[in-house]
Amino acid sequence: MDDDLRSEYDFSSMAGGMRGKYAELYRAGTNLVLLDPDVAQAFPTAASVNAALRLLMQIAQRQQSSN
Repeated sequence: MDDDLRSEYDFSSMAGGMRGKYAELYRAGTNLVLLDPDVAQAFPTAASVNAALRLLMQIAQRQQSSN
């Protein structure tokens, strides 16, 4: 098998590279949350997590309205 990959690369010698170039854009458009294993088991998909949180928001709004 022909392998032309090097064991190490010196990225500092590559022109145009900039560390963290897209970091701010990534942070602005990403909202990742790590679920504990027991919660992830109960809500295995993003859709199920969102549905549960929306229901919780509705309940909280009703509670505030009745007070």
